Amino acid sequence: MGRTAIKCNCGQRISQREVMQTGYYPRMFGPSFIYVRFRCSRCKKLGEQFVKQEEWEGGILKDSAVEVKGDEKDHFSTLGPIDVREQAEFHFALENMPSLSDLRTEFEKAGSSEASEVGESKEG
Repeated sequence: MGRTAIKCNCGQRISQREVMQTGYYPRMFGPSFIYVRFRCSRCKKLGEQFVKQEEWEGGILKDSAVEVKGDEKDHFSTLGPIDVREQAEFHFALENMPSLSDLRTEFEKAGSSEASEVGESKEG
């Protein structure tokens, strides 16, 4: 079973820093609930959600771990931010791409050429 996530109506996942109040609502019959009141960081609206106590986990409000390795993180930090020119080029490339399989092929080519360049730079 997947981990329960608290989400705003706009779709943003709520984390601990956005929570304003939590409470426990015990019930004699039926499930007890955890009450969470939050302000969404994306849309800035107040929201609240009730989560069954059985579904509540200690890490439900923790940000998920980043699955980027150290060398990948270093590589991305050297690339810098994506500028408007790169966004426009990508947009036009998507418009001219005939199918998703072609797009996947392009990314595989780019990934293999980067991997060979990294391998050559480590050897040299």
